[in-house]
Amino acid sequence: MYTKTLLSFALVSLAIANPIQKRKTGTTENEFSQGGCRDVLFAWARGSTEAGNMGNIVGPPTSDAIKAEFGETNVATEGIDYAAALLPNALPGGTDAKSKKLMQDTLNAMATQCPDSVIVAGGYSQGAAVNHRAIEELPAQTQDRIAGVILYGDTQNQQDNAQISGFPPEKTMIICADGDAVCDGTLTILPPHLSYGANADEGAAFLNQQIAQAMAAAKLRKAKREADEVAKRAQDSMKKMVKRTVEFVV
Repeated sequence: MYTKTLLSFALVSLAIANPIQKRKTGTTENEFSQGGCRDVLFAWARGSTEAGNMGNIVGPPTSDAIKAEFGETNVATEGIDYAAALLPNALPGGTDAKSKKLMQDTLNAMATQCPDSVIVAGGYSQGAAVNHRAIEELPAQTQDRIAGVILYGDTQNQQDNAQISGFPPEKTMIICADGDAVCDGTLTILPPHLSYGANADEGAAFLNQQIAQAMAAAKLRKAKREADEVAKRAQDSMKKMVKRTVEFVV
């Protein structure tokens, strides 16, 4: 029964996916791993059986809305190349260890390689579970670099009390459509679970707000750092001047 329901989900998701439209984001995106750092880095985990590494229901339109806000060339979208197979949904935690590690590796690489970038993440359905399991075990220094996480149709919503364990709740938004039984702790796929393309702008607006706040905070830190450097140079210059004056008098 479980497998039959999930197979139905796979077929229906392909049938009612968002209409074809011109997008900045495709079903596969590797802009970070292939292009390096940009101002904003967006790591995304698609739902089970979705195409590519971004899927087609809500990942691409969420990415598009971030790019529309901050500029297409300023945002690097990276789909997580996990299997997105059906059976791991039934495992404790809602996904498998390999999938979790793939997302952890991506987020750690973003944090290590791009110290001046703002990092955000997200996922849909099993992809939301991948976010839960990956982010809750990240080193504190990597968690601190993540400005926001958006989760749609979260399979771990009830199990994890509508939060990512050990991660600030104010940095997380979980969107659950009315009537989506997945958000209530089951794996029963009903039409509302396939409707999240309609929520992409809402989810992206949350991430955009988090990104803007992180950028503002980074700007203040940079200004303070530069002011401290100017003050230190002035102090060093004054010490040298006093030393020369003393030597001249003596």
